[in-house]
Amino acid sequence: MHFLTLTDVRGRLIWISAARPGRTHDNTAARHDHILAHLRAAGLGALADLGFRGLYNDVRDPVIDTGFHASRTHKLAAGQKNAHRVLAIGRAPVEHCFAHLKNRRILAKLRTDPGRATQLLRALLVLTNLEVNRRRR
Repeated sequence: MHFLTLTDVRGRLIWISAARPGRTHDNTAARHDHILAHLRAAGLGALADLGFRGLYNDVRDPVIDTGFHASRTHKLAAGQKNAHRVLAIGRAPVEHCFAHLKNRRILAKLRTDPGRATQLLRALLVLTNLEVNRRRR
């Protein structure tokens, strides 16, 4: 099962996409959901992992920051490594949110069609936000 999420800077879930088959690439899902257009229209930006590299992103007005790609033949420069550290610090609350979602057993054992999974994911969004609000009081 593959789905995209948007969180705020504290790692609180804001939006969950429709569920898709697990073989769906991040870029394909982002294009299908028009993520860039929605973020640009709202005047927002996003920090993303390297799975979103290659998603059309205007160089003069970037919406999604993914960091730099390294390989065996192309090592990262010191400035690029520092940029990755800053990106990792900004993405830490998001990764905590994903860890919290993965603690739900239902996602680990979910074997159903994407339509039913989407309804379940949206319900999970509401329940997770209620639980987070209750803990922060």
